[in-house]
Amino acid sequence: MVNTNLKLRFKPVSHSWVALHPQPKGVIQFIAGAFFGTFGPMLFYRYLLQSLFEQGYTIILLPFNFSFNHYVEAGFLMREQYDILPELVRMASFAGYDYEAYLDDKNFSWIGHSLGCKYISLLEGFTALPLDPQDRENFIRNLLSHPSDKSQIENVIADIDILFEQLKQKIVEVQNLICTYVGRKITINSVFIKGQVSILLAPDISDTASAIRPQFLADIIDKLGWGVKPTPEQTKNLIKDSKLFNIMGLVCFKSDNIAKSTCQWFTNTLTKSPKKFLKNLEGRHLKPLGIQLGKYVVNLFDKPLIESVQERNRRF
Repeated sequence: MVNTNLKLRFKPVSHSWVALHPQPKGVIQFIAGAFFGTFGPMLFYRYLLQSLFEQGYTIILLPFNFSFNHYVEAGFLMREQYDILPELVRMASFAGYDYEAYLDDKNFSWIGHSLGCKYISLLEGFTALPLDPQDRENFIRNLLSHPSDKSQIENVIADIDILFEQLKQKIVEVQNLICTYVGRKITINSVFIKGQVSILLAPDISDTASAIRPQFLADIIDKLGWGVKPTPEQTKNLIKDSKLFNIMGLVCFKSDNIAKSTCQWFTNTLTKSPKKFLKNLEGRHLKPLGIQLGKYVVNLFDKPLIESVQERNRRF
C-alpha cells in the first residue's frame, strides 16, 4: 500500500544524500545523469524520488562526479554503498525505524538515468570478475585486448585489484559495525552487486564526443589517451561477456534521440526476452525529471510541460 503522507527529507551521509523510510521494504540507490546528477538531483527528480519513497523504499542519492575515467567513478560508488550501509542501520535504530531490510544486500537495488546507467552497468559487469587474481587478470586482458594500449590494460588491472582488496576490507568493517550497533549479522552476497535489481532509465553509454565538442577535439583527446574509459565498445563487451543482467529493467522513451542507440543495443544483445524487461514509453530523454506543484507535475525539459499527477502516473 502506498503511503502518500510521508515526507521526503534528505540528510547528508558520507558523500551522498539519504531519505530514510520508517518501514522500508528495500533501498533504492539512484544515480542521475551528468548535469542534473551534479546540480541538485533531489530537486530535478523530485517527483520520481517522492513516488519511490512513498512505495516503501529508503532512497540514496549517489553523487555524480564528472570524470572521463568511469572505472574509477564506478569503484567510488561501490565503496560508497559500503560506507553508507552501517549508517542506515545506526540511523534507523536511533530513530526507532525498522532496519531489517538493511541486513541483506539483496534488498538493495539501483536506478540510473542517462550516463548514470553506465556506472550501474560497470558494477554489474564487475560482478563477473573472477575472485582469483590471475584469473581476473586474464579476464580483463581478454576484455580490453582491443582497442587498448598495454599501459592502459596494466592500469585497469592494478586499479581493479586495489578495488577488490578495499571492498573486502570494507565488508569486514560493515559487518563489525552493524554487529556493534544492533547485535545483528548482515548478509552480503557479493563483493559487487550480484543479486541486486537494477533499472536503467534511458541509458546512455557515451563516448568522449558526447561530452566534448567539436568532434575533432574529442578525437585528439582520445588519441592522447585522455578520453572516456572504458569506451562504449569495451563497456558493451563487458556486458556481453559477464552473462549477467538477468534482473535488469530497461525503460526507453520513444522520442529519445540520445539513448536510442544504447536502448536498441540492449534489446538486441541481451538474451532475456525484451517483452519481460523492456518498457517503451512516451517522452524524450529527460522524461524522468519533474517537480510536483499541487495536483500537477512540471517538467521544463519534456513535453507536455505540465501534467496532472494522474496523467504523469499513467504515462510514466
